Amino acid sequence: MDGPSGTGKSTVARRLAASLGAGYLDTGAMYRAVTLAVLRAGVDPADVTAVRRVAEATDLHVGTDPNRANVHLGSEDVATEIRGQQVTLAVSAVSAVPKVRELLVARQRQIISEVRATVGGIVVEGRDIGTVVSPDAGLKVYLTASADARAARRTRQDSAEGRTATVDVVKADVERRDRLDSTRAASPLKQADDAIEVDTTELDIDGVVAHLLDLVRDRGLSGTSVQPAGR
Repeated sequence: MDGPSGTGKSTVARRLAASLGAGYLDTGAMYRAVTLAVLRAGVDPADVTAVRRVAEATDLHVGTDPNRANVHLGSEDVATEIRGQQVTLAVSAVSAVPKVRELLVARQRQIISEVRATVGGIVVEGRDIGTVVSPDAGLKVYLTASADARAARRTRQDSAEGRTATVDVVKADVERRDRLDSTRAASPLKQADDAIEVDTTELDIDGVVAHLLDLVRDRGLSGTSVQPAGR
């Protein structure tokens, strides 16, 4: 399940995975965790060589249970901290570093393989899953929504999690992330040629999940290898 920020990927992917009894992988959380490690090390996110060194040394663990969003640096759970504003502002620069993407894509493919072997299926969400991480996925979905709708959703999410933000500020950040993610040289955000586009602007979460369940069943993937791709 690919798509830009604020389209509901994480919530939809978790619910879809839970409904199917599948594993779940949030690849964006992995890039955010490495970004947090970079910031904690006092490294400039624009320093490609230093960022690469931090990424290579980062002890990152991410859970695949859709009911528990576990992200650890070493033994520390950082699932909440990686959603903070500092990480949000720096993650595009860190995730654009080719070596960071190389390291994390390899780890993502390993996780996908392990979960498919043990659970039978996995829902993966991000920005380059259908084009880079898992181009052979049985189902690829690309979520879209208007910038205004995405900003409103992100603002509500931030408020619910105790972060202060205005719609205008969040919209500017959403558009900034879109621009950076879609123009980076390494694995830019784009829709895979064979992905099904789903516009979520006028849909609530339940509506999106119901539609995706129909797509999964239409492909005959339910109960076997379920993998809408994306970060």
